[in-house]
Amino acid sequence: MRFEVVIRKDEDGYYIATVPELPGCHTQAKSLDDLMNRIKEAISLYLETEGSSPVGSFVGVQVVEVETC
Repeated sequence: MRFEVVIRKDEDGYYIATVPELPGCHTQAKSLDDLMNRIKEAISLYLETEGSSPVGSFVGVQVVEVETC
């Protein structure tokens, strides 16, 4: 199975991976190599416990600008 993974970097320098198709499936690591290994493990564990049918499908990422006061 293939899944799209969204990767962000937080203010402490950790990479955070989230799988939009699998609610609650996410992990973090200091390096991208570790992150990829951990998200694969997280996906496998998710599928073992929640079943193998993804909820919806990932469409994309959109940037939205909002003015603040």
